[in-house]
Amino acid sequence: MTDPLVQGGMLFLAGLVAGTLNVIAGGGSMLTLPVMIFLGLPPAVANGTNRVAILVQNIGATSSFRRRGLISAPWLRLVVLPTLLGAILGTLAALRVGDVAFQRILAVMLVGFTAWMLWNPLVPSRDNDAPPPPSRQRPLFAALFLMVGFYGGFIQAGVGFIILAATSLGGLNLIRGNAVKVALVLAYTPLSLALFAWQGKVDWAMGAALAAGNLLGALAGVRLQVLKGHRWVRGVVTITILAFAVRLLITS
Repeated sequence: MTDPLVQGGMLFLAGLVAGTLNVIAGGGSMLTLPVMIFLGLPPAVANGTNRVAILVQNIGATSSFRRRGLISAPWLRLVVLPTLLGAILGTLAALRVGDVAFQRILAVMLVGFTAWMLWNPLVPSRDNDAPPPPSRQRPLFAALFLMVGFYGGFIQAGVGFIILAATSLGGLNLIRGNAVKVALVLAYTPLSLALFAWQGKVDWAMGAALAAGNLLGALAGVRLQVLKGHRWVRGVVTITILAFAVRLLITS
């Protein structure tokens, strides 16, 4: 398919859906990556080009969450540095290694995350701002977010589920966890995008079309979850995780 208008329309629509999913739960890249590959991009270039949309999407989402006072600065101070380091390492690995094994591991993890979110009594039901974990647990969370950053730098698809699981473990509800998630992804995406661009793995025109849809979807996603509340977000997260876990198991 070579018509630029058709390509742009497909990318915009895919980005619109993906941006909404990414902000509410995660997994939008599992839609956009196959669309870009279908349109003719090599997988490595699709992986790099996707970061253009992720960057724009999270600028909009972070700004929207920040205006509503939902981003926890203490949480960000705790996890942003290990996440950045992990993202650099993951991006460098992505430029050299395939992602089939990561898809299989992610599929199993997603099933576990679904069960944990459904039954874990630690997930708060109030829209409160939990403090960061106590000092004795902070090295564990730093190590966890180092791995989160590595995965986000490597493939991005599904990293939102992992971040939500980690922030829920620390006591944040899903709305506050989503606010931390988009701010973290915004922090490391410019680094990943720069490394992909340095290696010539970014199609800027296709990335711009995708980014326009992602931005609108992200703004819609923030508004939906603030209006609907924690319980509604948990239902969407659970359904989304199960759907993408099944898809990964079938295609891996």
